[in-house]
Amino acid sequence: MCMKFILRATLLSAVAILGSCSLKTVSYSKDVQPILTRNCSECHISGKPGFEASGLDTSSYAALMKGGKFGALVKPGDAFTSALNMLVEGRAHPSIRMPHGKEKLAAGDIETLKNWVNQGAKND
Repeated sequence: MCMKFILRATLLSAVAILGSCSLKTVSYSKDVQPILTRNCSECHISGKPGFEASGLDTSSYAALMKGGKFGALVKPGDAFTSALNMLVEGRAHPSIRMPHGKEKLAAGDIETLKNWVNQGAKND
């Protein structure tokens, strides 16, 4: 009985601590744009193959939020259904995983993009 109480108290404490922790606010200009520049802008700017195929330009916040030929890429507040996150996380068809024909993004970069979208995909 005493062990169950201790276990329950420990779990409740852990939940309270985790619940009070806040994620670092992700900055578009400091955190997101460098990821896009390193991994996406080689193809997804005007005149490049990725832009021609998708209409997506990753050179600026406004262009990214505009989306492309297939609609919006980012759904602020919802990384699970945002195409950006599905494409870089590998949750879309393998033939359209991004960056196309290159190594998957680093886990930290994927997490940064996910957190940014979940935090509202704001332009700072």
